[in-house]
Amino acid sequence: MGKQGSPRGRRVENQDLDISFGVKENEFRSLDMQHGGDPPIGRRLSGGYYNWDKVVLAKGLKNDSAKFAPCKGVYVGKKQMRWLHRHIRSIVFTLLLMGFLYLLDSLMFSIFDSTMLQNNFSLQGSSKTEVETVPRTEKEGPIRLYERLLNLAASSLAEREFKQESSKLWEEPYPQASSWKPRADKTSSHVVRAGKRRNTTGYILISANGGLNQQRVAVCNAVAVASLLNATLVIPKFLYSNVWKDPSQFGDIYQEDYFMDMLKDEVNIIKELPPNLKLLDVEAAGSLITDADLSKEATPDEYIKTILPLLLRNRVVHFLGYGNRLGFDPLPYELQKLRCKCNFHALKFVPKIQETGSLLVRRIRRYDFARSTLDKQLLGNLIPDAPLRHHHAAEGPSKYLALHLRFEIDMVAYSMCEFGGGETERRELQTYREVHFPLLLERLKKSKPLSPEELRRMGKCPLTPEEAALVLAGLGFKHGTYIYLAGSEIYGGQSRMQALTTLYPNLVTKEDLLTPNELAPFRNFSSQLAALDFIACATSDVFAITDSGSQLSSLVSGFRTYYGGGHAPTLRPSKKRLAAIVSRNKTIGWQSFKGKIRKMIDEGQRVQVRGSGRSIYRHPRCKECMCKQH
Repeated sequence: MGKQGSPRGRRVENQDLDISFGVKENEFRSLDMQHGGDPPIGRRLSGGYYNWDKVVLAKGLKNDSAKFAPCKGVYVGKKQMRWLHRHIRSIVFTLLLMGFLYLLDSLMFSIFDSTMLQNNFSLQGSSKTEVETVPRTEKEGPIRLYERLLNLAASSLAEREFKQESSKLWEEPYPQASSWKPRADKTSSHVVRAGKRRNTTGYILISANGGLNQQRVAVCNAVAVASLLNATLVIPKFLYSNVWKDPSQFGDIYQEDYFMDMLKDEVNIIKELPPNLKLLDVEAAGSLITDADLSKEATPDEYIKTILPLLLRNRVVHFLGYGNRLGFDPLPYELQKLRCKCNFHALKFVPKIQETGSLLVRRIRRYDFARSTLDKQLLGNLIPDAPLRHHHAAEGPSKYLALHLRFEIDMVAYSMCEFGGGETERRELQTYREVHFPLLLERLKKSKPLSPEELRRMGKCPLTPEEAALVLAGLGFKHGTYIYLAGSEIYGGQSRMQALTTLYPNLVTKEDLLTPNELAPFRNFSSQLAALDFIACATSDVFAITDSGSQLSSLVSGFRTYYGGGHAPTLRPSKKRLAAIVSRNKTIGWQSFKGKIRKMIDEGQRVQVRGSGRSIYRHPRCKECMCKQH
């Protein structure tokens, strides 16, 4: 996980007028940046091109006249009163004239602004693509998609700024969610009676590829395979990747002893191979297993027929580049339950990660102690159970929304979609594909590729920052909402992020919340940085995902389902449905847009039992992982 791509907004200082959209002044004060202190996390409004100044001046300050009312107790002498009576008609006439001129100015502004806006979008709408693609050069300004909708969103947010926000935004919409309770840590009675099984078949070595979340899935799959084959699992190794560039091993991220102890009743786990087997050439012995030797999401029968004979013959099997090579169904009840126990109970982050994760969460909340089961499960004893003596959040914790914006260049390039950057964008992404995805390009040569328009209609394109902003605004999240942005560097940088940070300026990353010294131990360790994102997303009041295929989003949403107790809502927009909604950007009204967005999100939040073949890590509502209380 590299440097975050959310730019900081500039602080605007105006001696005559302070426009802060209802955000309290103390939210922007400089705070102690030392260990345990709170760096500033708010951003002042930075302007942008979405007419915020016009909207606020026309609507946001209607109730401020009281600030300029005459002070009580001012003495008015008789001379002044006589002067007032003589000139009362002139004063009234002047006020009426000023009011008329103000109304005339407002009318002319509305006509002019509407005309300019229509002309602007008639030019942008000349493209055939559903996303308004505007060719640009390096010298041109920022990319602007859905500008009409974004202006409507800005106006709506300004109107709602001084109104009470609906508490339903921060709650699970379906009460049935709270009836599901964790149960995967309960060891079955027959396992307890049998005791720890004696190793009878051999040892399993795992070298997991990918980033933090892919490796997490691989570890839990390996635990289930070791149990299936009645083998001893050696603590997994993590392969170094030229993409992730992280040398971290299992013990740098997870607590090894805790992992072994939690699973001791189900599977034997050791830290190293016995000395007599360390020198064995597993490749020469035929015990090196790659992806080519196993089907994707292989069944238990395939492991028994293909892997078990090798294990019995050579005493060691090494799964190289192991990942998603164990299917979810059909799978015996105990193995499925063991997977859940591994993922939700056995994998605890090391204290170094927990401590920094605790700082991260406490700073964005401005609250010092645990608020939920999620906090305690992820942060352990490194987040207090009670307020600290110098607790500084007397008004209670700040709610925050975590957003995983999966819009890094690798995701954008691989999608084969277009995102409004014209020829410059197409050349840049094609060059990236030639370097990083040559097999993708070879595969595309052998088939007829889909057009960017078709890909978008099918829901194959990652959500842009503009689309994420529109979803949040459509749901009703206020301008001052605190947003934690997870993920790597956003493709397009500040230009791409401008719409999101204009509508929601209180957007922060771990780089904003932690000091350079606090981040220093994690530099060049992308998986450990990803662990901090995992913690901040899982413990958030609301978690919003933009790509359902993302491993981070998948695992975090599953964690929130498992430990959230029905109080950890996750927003899952459908890319296909959203593409259909925003394709009407030039004509759809804001009320209609809001209604469609809310319906889309509501359908994604329905409480459902895990379906056959669905990931148990993402959908733990099933008898193997959770129990439903009636």
